[in-house]
Amino acid sequence: MPNIKSAKKRVSISADENMRNKAARTRLKTTLKKFDAALAGSDKETIGEVYLEAVKMIDQSAAKGIIHKNTAARRKSSIARKFNAIA
Repeated sequence: MPNIKSAKKRVSISADENMRNKAARTRLKTTLKKFDAALAGSDKETIGEVYLEAVKMIDQSAAKGIIHKNTAARRKSSIARKFNAIA
C-alpha cells in the first residue's frame, strides 16, 4: 500500500479508470455479439441498424483509447465483410 498521499490518489484514480475501461470494453463486446446474432437472423433492416451501431461503438472505443486504432480498423473491416456478404 502506498504511504504518500499522491500515490494513494493515483491508486484510487487508476482503479476508477480501470472500471470505466472494463465497462466500455464489455459494451463493445456486447454490441459485436448483437451484430453476430443479427447476422444469424434474416431481417436485413435489423442487420443494417445493428451494423451501424457496431461501427459507431468501435469508432468511439478507438477515440477514447479503449482499443488501438488499428484494432478498430481490423474489427470494422471484419464486420463490413460479413455485412456485405449478406447484402
